Amino acid sequence: MKRLLLWDYPRAGWQYDVMVAAILAFIFLTPRDVFRDYPRASNVVRLPAQNGSSVYLIESEELTQAPVTERVTRAEHLLQSRFGKRETVVRVEPLFDSEKEVKGYMAFTKP
Repeated sequence: MKRLLLWDYPRAGWQYDVMVAAILAFIFLTPRDVFRDYPRASNVVRLPAQNGSSVYLIESEELTQAPVTERVTRAEHLLQSRFGKRETVVRVEPLFDSEKEVKGYMAFTKP
């Protein structure tokens, strides 16, 4: 057990190959559920826009808790933390689904 923990086997030995195979099997065969490793989309996405301005799609969870008067400020903070540059948000509009529930927000910035 001591040699196993201290990795004391020679590189060309069969014990070394077994250890490497066990590590690779653990990495590639362990299901994602064990580590709760799920892909997650970004919470702020830049969309194509016209006239040199920018439009961003922000997930609803990011701005729903903020009061309506503070959503522009919160959106500016999110954009700065996500993209690393300061942009001035002109307005923030909610996006509704067919059942009139807020699914996200569109943040419009000026050039």
